[in-house]
Amino acid sequence: MGFSPRNLRGFSPGRGSAFLRASALAFRLSESYYGAMKLTVQLQLLPNREQASALRATVERFNEAANWVAAECFARREANQFEVRKFAYRHLREQLALSSQTAQLCIKNVCDAYKRDKTKRVHFRKHAAIVYDQRTMSFKGIDRVSLLTLAGRVVVPFLLGAYQRERFTLAKGQADLVLRQDGKWFLLVTADVPDGAPVPATDFLGVDLGIVRIATDSDGTAYSGQPVEKVRRKHNLQRKRLQRRNTRGARKKLGRLAGKEARFRRHENHVIAKRVVDIARRTGRGIAVEELTGIRERVTARGGDARNRLGGWAFFQLRRFIEYKARLAGITVVAVDPRNTSRTCARCGHCEKANRKSQRTFFCKACGHADNADVNAARNLRALAERNAAIGLAG
Repeated sequence: MGFSPRNLRGFSPGRGSAFLRASALAFRLSESYYGAMKLTVQLQLLPNREQASALRATVERFNEAANWVAAECFARREANQFEVRKFAYRHLREQLALSSQTAQLCIKNVCDAYKRDKTKRVHFRKHAAIVYDQRTMSFKGIDRVSLLTLAGRVVVPFLLGAYQRERFTLAKGQADLVLRQDGKWFLLVTADVPDGAPVPATDFLGVDLGIVRIATDSDGTAYSGQPVEKVRRKHNLQRKRLQRRNTRGARKKLGRLAGKEARFRRHENHVIAKRVVDIARRTGRGIAVEELTGIRERVTARGGDARNRLGGWAFFQLRRFIEYKARLAGITVVAVDPRNTSRTCARCGHCEKANRKSQRTFFCKACGHADNADVNAARNLRALAERNAAIGLAG
């Protein structure tokens, strides 16, 4: 699986940061073991002005140190953290005034990043996320956390909703401190959450993914993409207008807008995933989703706006949300090859390109069955999942 604060930390070998683009997720599926999975609980910190200044200075110093270590590692072609400590630890302690444990965490962070691709020097942004552990962070009850900074310990209050509170008691291990572009601070804490009791599935709820309709299930329930499309168009036009203006005020406005569209899209995906999983749980079914490999190549987008719409749609994110919410509920999720599901009649099985009359309409040339094209495809996904399950049981 591979999603966790540890391996999505805010570094980048090139432009941008994979971690920051994903950091606002409240919960994220991660690697699993012994019937549990790692979720990331997002806590919004509420520092006062002095605390925020101390946190910002610490983040900047940590990333300054990380860039120095990264340059040395690249020059020496060294990624073993025990060897790196020999030449880096004293410099970080004496020249950059990092605490002992913060220096150790910085070295480990750089080594983990450099190991991924030793042909490139890793670059850390000035305000990239930094890591804390049990020695540099401690919780004071359920509404405050003590964080080590360059100026000493600061005890910062944080917001904890009911959903986060349920999983907060399972928090353990390391955490990431994130400064978002809008100036808000977040602490992403890892929690080990046990899987729900698995429910054997012989029947499935098929889920077809699209753009006009973000998702359509085999029961005929459709989840419209219009709210996301409306927000996408609004922000796309606003970005173009501000970029053309290119004044200082316009650039500041662009900074404030950064991430708003992605956060709205993420919220919509969470809502859809929750509804799909609730239906499957109530009816005692598994969930059949599309295998997404190569989906952007399979979908045609003509024109700049259509390409922008397709490129910005979070196919993989919605599927991940469905998977981890289903897993918490003990629901089976299977990925099905979607080839020809939009051209095949769910009633008689006849497959022909002409069956798909339009984006919305399906009409079978063999038996005359007419249906919404997305509903027909979802029912084919369901049938394929049932067939695969039957083959697996027979084998």
